[in-house]
Amino acid sequence: MKTLENNLGYSFKNKHFLENALTHSSYANEARGGISSNERLEFLGDSVLSIIVSRYIYDNFKQMPEGELTRLRSSLVCEKTLCGFSRQLCVGDFILLGKGERKNGGAERDSILADAFEAILAAVYLDGGFEPAQRLVMRFVLPELNGYDIKADFKDYKTLLQEIVQRNPEESVSYVITDEKGPDHNKQFTVEVRLNSNTIGVGEGKSKKEAEEMAAKQALLLMGEPV
Repeated sequence: MKTLENNLGYSFKNKHFLENALTHSSYANEARGGISSNERLEFLGDSVLSIIVSRYIYDNFKQMPEGELTRLRSSLVCEKTLCGFSRQLCVGDFILLGKGERKNGGAERDSILADAFEAILAAVYLDGGFEPAQRLVMRFVLPELNGYDIKADFKDYKTLLQEIVQRNPEESVSYVITDEKGPDHNKQFTVEVRLNSNTIGVGEGKSKKEAEEMAAKQALLLMGEPV
């Protein structure tokens, strides 16, 4: 645990926060004694991360319109980026997983590592307040923003689709999970994106977010939009 604290550059006053942040639901389900998973911390960490990143890009990208700010923020808090942060911290060496999840490579799974980063961030926030949480986030975010090219590096298909649909106020977009298969450690989701009640795209992914993005991408392609 001390090694991870060194990696984080933060020493916890209450070690329970860090232990909880590293407890995956598969481990909590197998353990006895009412151990809690990191899912609640992940929920809080997602919000803490969003406000830190939003405030920074709002203050430092003053000429960027709202739509591009949204895409920039999305690229900085997406699963791919967050799991990269976790790998830099070697979180996979410390996360507590159930036997089946660990056997199936859960310690290297992008979604688990991304969720763990958010949970750890929440743990830092609860233990030390906003400033150490902000330092942790910006330590990783600033290099991502160095020479950042939003159009080349990332496309948030859901946001792009929403911007197009909003041109017609009477239209609305919704995402519906139509299929979910596979064991807990290797789920496959199918999502339909619907314009009002009409399906305009279908996507698949290992997470709901990924499936939604792929459905939005298909819808954009069918609309003839460059993606």
